[in-house]
Amino acid sequence: MTHAIEAERLVKRFGEQVVLDELSFSVAEGTVLGVLGPNGAGKTTAVKAVTGLTRLDSGQARILGRSVRDESDAVKQLTGFSGQFAAVDEDLTTAENLVLVGHLYGLSRQGARRRADELIQAFDMGAYARKRVGQHSGGMRRRGSTRQAG
Repeated sequence: MTHAIEAERLVKRFGEQVVLDELSFSVAEGTVLGVLGPNGAGKTTAVKAVTGLTRLDSGQARILGRSVRDESDAVKQLTGFSGQFAAVDEDLTTAENLVLVGHLYGLSRQGARRRADELIQAFDMGAYARKRVGQHSGGMRRRGSTRQAG
């Protein structure tokens, strides 16, 4: 079985507070994983750790066999993260937000536009592409902010 995510004994501390205490799990390719728990349980920290957005104190995480620690650039190209509040500009359209993030990932103007068009098509967002993000529901805002440039 091929794993999309493998996490082994993840430890993350913030000062004296242990947020992840040897957390281990794996997710098979093609699986949808929901992460549930009370506030402060470490859900966001765990997701950020396995996507390379938070440095672990110890443990190892792999995305599609690539080490989050040793191959962070490759892992960031394979993943996306959208927290509780999507990081989008409400005054821009969906397409403009996607192009902006493409620029942040180092794509040229033309490359960012091409990638934005690909993502709009892939996520069936054509009806939203030219609407200002401020007009979308919270769920649609998050949908448009994940895997934007990879």
